[in-house]
Amino acid sequence: MKIKLTVTESRCRGGYCRKGDTYLVEDLCPPLCHEFWNSIYPYVYALQNGAKLDYGNGRGKQFDAKCPDGGRVSIHGEVMEWEESDH
Repeated sequence: MKIKLTVTESRCRGGYCRKGDTYLVEDLCPPLCHEFWNSIYPYVYALQNGAKLDYGNGRGKQFDAKCPDGGRVSIHGEVMEWEESDH
């Protein structure tokens, strides 16, 4: 299952993330700093395995997270639905 990650806000000190950057994650980690990837990987893994996560007032196949470096970067992750022919 593909997970789309979109950077929604960025004040990244390392210059890894810029607002609007998107990444499609299947099996390899995207070019994010290790600290940020380590903090969001459990959500990505859960979504890749069919989980619905707490989101707003309900549950969904998406999440929002902030960088562990003082919340300098915000990211939105969501399951990308595709047709059987896309495999």
